[in-house]
Amino acid sequence: MDNRFNTIAGWALAGGIAALGLSILTGEYFKAERPEKMGYVVEGVEEEGAAGGGEAEKPIEFYLASADPAKGADVFKKCAACHNADKGGANALGPNLWGALGKPHGHVPGFAYTDALKSVPGVWDWKSMSDWLHNPKKYAPGTKMTFAGLSKPEDRANLIAYLNQQSDSPLPMPAVPAEATAAAPAEGEAAAAAAAAPASNEAAPAPAKH
Repeated sequence: MDNRFNTIAGWALAGGIAALGLSILTGEYFKAERPEKMGYVVEGVEEEGAAGGGEAEKPIEFYLASADPAKGADVFKKCAACHNADKGGANALGPNLWGALGKPHGHVPGFAYTDALKSVPGVWDWKSMSDWLHNPKKYAPGTKMTFAGLSKPEDRANLIAYLNQQSDSPLPMPAVPAEATAAAPAEGEAAAAAAAAPASNEAAPAPAKH
């Protein structure tokens, strides 16, 4: 009886060891086949950081050179829940934005600006307005502005061009940055050189036969 029991126990133990070993081997195999990040891929949604390899953003003046105030009026619809840009318009959740460019931060009488924004030095120029529209909470930490910001510089430039027109005396648009003006002749020279190269080859005399 004892021998029979020992035999059964031995086979059971051996079976358990074999199953454990198989489980370990199977786990290692599938671990090698499994990607590092598990989960579902949603079509059209980029993974965080996946789109960070583009060109660095240029100064806002570069985008203002081709800004379209009419497109800026469309962008302003995102702001219209809290602001208006009408001459003599009343303040709403945010201050009236008529004639804002060129004015100091917190310039609208009667509006309760946060100390966070009033403490920012300078005026609303092209760069400061772009930085504010890009990320209000970064521009003035502690602001009550809940707008997340406009990530595309083209959208910010169009909106700034629109806001500049909402004024009794719009500011002259800034000059195109030197980088942009220098790039145009260089591109033209490169194109001319590329066009001339085939002509030069065609005009070259055939080598003489001896």
